[in-house]
Amino acid sequence: MKQATDISSRAWAEMLLLGLIWGGSFLTTAVALREVSVLSVVCHRVGWAAVALWLVVWLRGEAIPRGWGLWATLAVMGLLNNVLPFTLLAWGQLSIESGLTSILNAFTAVAGVIVAALVFADERLSTRRLAGVLLGFAGVAVTVGPAVLQGLSLRSLAQIAVIGATLSYACAGAWARARLKGLSPLAASAGMVSCAAAILIPLTLALEGNIDLPATPEGTAALAYIALIATAGAYMLYYRVLAMAGSGNLMLVTLLVAPVAILLGALLLNETLAPRAYAGFALLAAGLIVLDGRLLRRITRATA
Repeated sequence: MKQATDISSRAWAEMLLLGLIWGGSFLTTAVALREVSVLSVVCHRVGWAAVALWLVVWLRGEAIPRGWGLWATLAVMGLLNNVLPFTLLAWGQLSIESGLTSILNAFTAVAGVIVAALVFADERLSTRRLAGVLLGFAGVAVTVGPAVLQGLSLRSLAQIAVIGATLSYACAGAWARARLKGLSPLAASAGMVSCAAAILIPLTLALEGNIDLPATPEGTAALAYIALIATAGAYMLYYRVLAMAGSGNLMLVTLLVAPVAILLGALLLNETLAPRAYAGFALLAAGLIVLDGRLLRRITRATA
């Protein structure tokens, strides 16, 4: 695993860019939801992302996935990594702030550690990793607050939905490790979002009768950002950063996303968050730092 000091300036720049892109997706989702339904937002997101990614696959001359078994695997990946989490996150944003959604979404990295520990023999929880997980849970508990236990309001259900999205992402990560081997990241991403579109488009037509179109340039720009930049572009950038910086350093991106989303929500959507949301994010960030382990090792060496 590459250490933080080994990361090139270009990798740092692209990690920062990825954090900015994903942070901006919460703002643009909130804008899009003013004009189109939740399912329509997600249909546009995966549909146009699929078109963009297949265009890049064609331009690069990459092989198209073949075989029913591989496409079934990609369909499960599309369900776990796109259909469920994108829908739950968007539905949650109908009732809670974009900044709060981004804070709860930071639990994804913690959930990934938990699912991996349950599924893979080489991912068992050490004492340090268990401490990081417990800090993550504490962060979520503080962020959500006691109101969730006092009754199921739309706001509390929205927060539970966002947490459910993080668990779906975590299961997708485990599924990808177990089943998606030997396939290029770009082709896998294109196949995954195509399967997600194949699931969502007929479902949306059956449930709602049509897929909404935005009525304003702002709504159109928001959907274009979500689909082409925060999904298609972000997938390509993600794998570039993964190759340059290593999987361990991608956890640093998680720490960048929420502050960006909180700032944009405050400046452009006039959102205000309760103090416990910031305290919860601090605990979540501490959990991610403990899970990463490098800062703790440096402190230990410095004090030895």
